Amino acid sequence: MSSDLFDGHMAADWTRDLESSDSRLHKEATLEKALVAARLGSASAQCFLFCCYLALNPYYVYGVKRVPESAGLTDRPNPWVEFWALCEGLRTRSITGHKARHQIEMMMDRFDSEQWNGLARRVLIKDLRCGVSEKTINKVCKNSPWVIPVFTCQLAQDSNDHPSKMRGRKRLEVKLDGVRVLAVVNGNSCTLYSRNGKVFENFPQIQQAVEDSRHLFRQGINGSARFVLDGEIVGESFQKLMREAHRKSDARTSGMVYHVFDVIPLDDFERGYWNAQQHKRLAILDHARARLEEETDCVRIMPGLAVDLDTSEGQDIMRRFATDAVAEGYEGIMIKDVDAPYECKRSSFWMKWKPTITVDLEIVGFEQGTGRNADRLGAIICEGDDNGRRITVNVGSGLSDSDRDEFWSRRDLLLGRCVEIQADAVTQNQDGSYSLRFPRFVRFRGFEPGEKL
Repeated sequence: MSSDLFDGHMAADWTRDLESSDSRLHKEATLEKALVAARLGSASAQCFLFCCYLALNPYYVYGVKRVPESAGLTDRPNPWVEFWALCEGLRTRSITGHKARHQIEMMMDRFDSEQWNGLARRVLIKDLRCGVSEKTINKVCKNSPWVIPVFTCQLAQDSNDHPSKMRGRKRLEVKLDGVRVLAVVNGNSCTLYSRNGKVFENFPQIQQAVEDSRHLFRQGINGSARFVLDGEIVGESFQKLMREAHRKSDARTSGMVYHVFDVIPLDDFERGYWNAQQHKRLAILDHARARLEEETDCVRIMPGLAVDLDTSEGQDIMRRFATDAVAEGYEGIMIKDVDAPYECKRSSFWMKWKPTITVDLEIVGFEQGTGRNADRLGAIICEGDDNGRRITVNVGSGLSDSDRDEFWSRRDLLLGRCVEIQADAVTQNQDGSYSLRFPRFVRFRGFEPGEKL
């Protein structure tokens, strides 16, 4: 990439234009203008769009928590190509520690303050801070080099919605009450992600254990050093786990365990599909099980039970397994098709069974209480999609008196947060809309407002 083509350009001017209005239409129009300019050869627009790609690509992690801002610097060379080389060194961890901090400070000194603070620094902290997400950019920039990869993983459907799929050879696993974690191993490094592509930095013991044991999984995927472990981290309680997972500092996550239940080559994970059958993927994990238990106490392979649901014996085994799982305090059970591939979407290849259903919905409003709940929260108004059904429901159960006081006082901050709602079933109203039978508030799910559920 020629430095003469990109260096010196005021690429952050596009960011400033995006910041000038909160209107979604304005932001889309600005991105469309940048895309047209880039296709016509504008180096400034191309530079801006590539920086958006670097900032929002979930697989690009630079490993720096604090990036300094500059002040008053002008007439600098703005060497974008050298900055991108620095990003690559940070991403591949060939530049780390004191060397990384030193090179970032040196690079900052070579940029105008407006260009550094307005774009380059935002790439390193992976936050463009101009009101656009990868969804917005991909909507405008589809079929272009600047389309940003979307981080997705396999998700389960409710078994009650697919009774015809409850047949054939299956694997049963208990449904853990933890946080879903994708451990992306790329060469010598490992990065832990939420199911939505948010980086978890508060599980250093687990991250190090995966890095140290990565050789145990490579044989089953043709010796590749690039793969993803799919699993769930479990702690003393879900509430404590989520609290520590999202702490800004001083997180206490020792003693938590990563339970791995699948493995996928990274290239296939990025593509969203691996055609290796579930039983073959489980064989890779089983091969690593014994050695893993010898080498670490914070990573474990998920145990399971094989059944044939075409037989009455298999159905009886599943019922007993589910009953025992609930009795032991698990959320329910997972039912997996052993002949199915891994697909990065919600499908019946994985199904979940719980004694009740739970759905993740977004808070869209609050209803003030009456009577003994006067002047505090009466109900949370929630909306969201679940298996293609748009659910709208007022949730007034499952809230303690202290919850009602706290949530009402913080309602402006809680708007848009994701909550888990437990119910007996999804119901359809006379007008065709959907609601929940006996909805009960369970907990906040830990995602930020506007984040994909």
